[in-house]
Amino acid sequence: MINISKKSISQKESISVEFFYENTQRLFNLKLLTESSDLQRKIYDQNLHRPGLALAGFVELFSYKRVQVFGNTEMKYLNNLSEEDQNATLKKLFNFEMPCIILSNDNQPIPILKKLAEHHHVPLFGCEYATTKLAYLVGDFLDDQFAERITIHGSFADVYGAGMLFIGKSGIGKSEVTLDLVERGHRLVADDVIILTKKGEGILMGAGTNIAKHFMEIRGLGIIDVERIFGIHAIRYQKRLEIIVELEFWDDEREYTRTGLGEEKVTISGVDILYIRLPITPGKNITVISEVIALNYLLKHYGHDTAKIFRDRLNSRLKNKNLEEQRGIDYFEHDFE
Repeated sequence: MINISKKSISQKESISVEFFYENTQRLFNLKLLTESSDLQRKIYDQNLHRPGLALAGFVELFSYKRVQVFGNTEMKYLNNLSEEDQNATLKKLFNFEMPCIILSNDNQPIPILKKLAEHHHVPLFGCEYATTKLAYLVGDFLDDQFAERITIHGSFADVYGAGMLFIGKSGIGKSEVTLDLVERGHRLVADDVIILTKKGEGILMGAGTNIAKHFMEIRGLGIIDVERIFGIHAIRYQKRLEIIVELEFWDDEREYTRTGLGEEKVTISGVDILYIRLPITPGKNITVISEVIALNYLLKHYGHDTAKIFRDRLNSRLKNKNLEEQRGIDYFEHDFE
């Protein structure tokens, strides 16, 4: 069974505004509106904050450590104030160490807002997206950055669209099976070190590391570059984890499932993942079996459970007390091929 130790679990405590800007500038069309900005400021929270009450003067519960979003409501409120009130209101806000401010809906900063942001070196960004869309996109990015990350050793592939992770003892053949799958047209996600991240409820996404990327270690051969050898169609940068296959040497003392009725699952970060223990014996084609595992998973996903159908057919025969073994077809119809 898969074993996850505390050492394999990590979580970011903070990210810099510079990291946030570099990774979202292209994705969300963010524009830096201030020249004097401290991009080394830290973001400690994945949640966003709209400072409506803080602008109105109530700052006791001001979540200043979060990314601040100024939408149409906040900007209209500020524009309706006199210059003196704008100055007093915003000065109170800038007494707090905010990481950064984002103006949505292509709003332009009023002069005092830009002046105070530059004076306090608070990065001020502009974005053309509506506030709701911006909040969703930035919130999703921050959720991903602050999510719990689990490091697992194995080999991860996309087999017929199903994310399949091979685990097992060192040297048992995880990489070799995955390489064979790639040669048969499937796609490598990562080999050796896989990082799993929870995305929303019931979803675990897996990816490789910056160092390994799509390199594989094949014992007796060495390191190979799957992307260069097989082409861009043979790789993926990320994939949802749906099946874990543990490869193990055949054990006469262990009982292996023969019907598939009792599905076994393993829970990782609160997400239940299908778990299959696959024994290895000489002559057994693990690659083809892995493909069948993926196809059978997809059949179940679309409502066709082969094991249950066979069970119901058998129960029906037993119920009718007709135990005579019958031919699968009643009449050959002169078809002798």
